[in-house]
Amino acid sequence: MKEIVVISGKGGTGKTSIVASFAVLAKNTVLADCDVDAADLHLVLEPRIVRRNQFSGGSQARIMPGHCTACGKCEEVCRFDAIFYDGPGNGRVAKTYRVDPIACEGCGVCAYFCAENAIEFAPVVNGEWFVSDTRCGPMVHARLGVAQENSGKLVSIVRTEAKKLAEQRNLDLVIIDGSPGIGCPVIASISGADLVLVVTEPTLSGLHDLGRVADLTKHFGIETLVCVNKWDLNKDISLEIERLASRKGLSMAGNVRYDRAVTEAQIAKKSVVEYRENGVATDIKELWTGVVLLMNENTR
Repeated sequence: MKEIVVISGKGGTGKTSIVASFAVLAKNTVLADCDVDAADLHLVLEPRIVRRNQFSGGSQARIMPGHCTACGKCEEVCRFDAIFYDGPGNGRVAKTYRVDPIACEGCGVCAYFCAENAIEFAPVVNGEWFVSDTRCGPMVHARLGVAQENSGKLVSIVRTEAKKLAEQRNLDLVIIDGSPGIGCPVIASISGADLVLVVTEPTLSGLHDLGRVADLTKHFGIETLVCVNKWDLNKDISLEIERLASRKGLSMAGNVRYDRAVTEAQIAKKSVVEYRENGVATDIKELWTGVVLLMNENTR
């Protein structure tokens, strides 16, 4: 079983649009949307959820008003300004302390120092992950709650479940829509993968961020390809990107032209290779052929 991860140095480069087309072109594959902070592959593939599970990435403090003596120790030790002296009274004191769940970072220091054991420190639900069926095959995806963290842990769960699903159904490929950037979710998306495709765009930001992503994949020793999406909007910077890829020891997998058909396909809830036969669809088909060829060469 092989894992291909599609990532980008920044959001909005067209990474997910390319993954959706790869999902249509590939055979015997499981899809995994690991961009859990802003998942949108489901908007094109319209998954039918067959199993859903809660995700807990940590714990959170909650002061039990009936046990609080309003000593103020919790407020004193909190370094995140998450505790306020405006909780309800309890018969012993007129007011108690309360924890702001948005400001709480889940460190547990307040519970550790509370002499009255008045602070509950329990796991909290940060989101959900799903196993679904799509017209392109099974898919594992997730949704992180608003302002929630530990997305790297959720990414690891999505990848693990996708690989389990591939083994159960005897499928030989997992295509992963990774997170943008170089942070924890990206590291969780690519570590141990067989091949990474970096989708960038012909802008100064795209050029700069490609350099950072290239250093990241080199650190993990992962075979990396580069694709310039909408390359024809700025051919000079596209050439600069190719030169940078060469200096970094990366191979160019292909370029994809700008085409309004991509947006039209998204509105129709289709990948662009389903929406039309030529134009940008031809570029993506050639890109997929190059990715498969390199993956097969590495298998030999």
